[in-house]
Amino acid sequence: MGTTLEELTIKHAAQLAEIQEQIGYAFRDRQLLQLALVHSSFAFERLDCGRHNETLEFLGDAVLDMAVGHLLFTRFPTMREGKLTRIRAALVNETSLAEIARSLALGKHLLLGKGEDSSNGREKASILSCAYEAMIGAMFLDGGYSAVHSSVQQTFDPLIDQQGEQLISADAKSKLQEVLQEQHNEGPQYILEAEEGPAHARMFTVSVQFHSQLLGSGRATSKKEAEQIAAKAALEVLRENKGLVG
Repeated sequence: MGTTLEELTIKHAAQLAEIQEQIGYAFRDRQLLQLALVHSSFAFERLDCGRHNETLEFLGDAVLDMAVGHLLFTRFPTMREGKLTRIRAALVNETSLAEIARSLALGKHLLLGKGEDSSNGREKASILSCAYEAMIGAMFLDGGYSAVHSSVQQTFDPLIDQQGEQLISADAKSKLQEVLQEQHNEGPQYILEAEEGPAHARMFTVSVQFHSQLLGSGRATSKKEAEQIAAKAALEVLRENKGLVG
């Protein structure tokens, strides 16, 4: 027999209190925060209702894009749209969000299935970034946009101050898209070349091509991260060849 979300929330009250202190926001409905930490692998194995954090992630992804965009628009009112887009993409990509999740120690509070837990799922960028976005979605449902905006400002303002112009080049996919659009009025194509390993420990190999010409490849535990690695390799190739592609 499985457990309920209410029982989990009571059981993990101390952990939830720790997270709320970290993020500077007190949930009125703590079950929303608990749900944000429930991975699908745990839900299928242990939770009666079968609910998990993926729908909250969907909502959080949209709200986070808006909140970070709002923050950047306010901080840089005269900056061009393309530059703002690149900075936002660098701030909210999977790798960056996983680092934020690590700084909040979300990994140790995640509820994972046995297989995912044994395969070091608490350190996977895809799972950590999902949990952070789900938490943002939960915060939006609990306290509205103002709560999210306040949290985003607290989290992302220091990142912008510390990293500055490095953020613009951090999102390799956006930069590669911009370079190829500018030169050829077309973007690259990402191809999934291989998907290996068991379901709880997948490895993805992705290539990036332009007019069937291989520009780079990447291998990682998520397709998004593999695409970023491939795009970074492609940018190196373009720099070495002075941007020339067939």
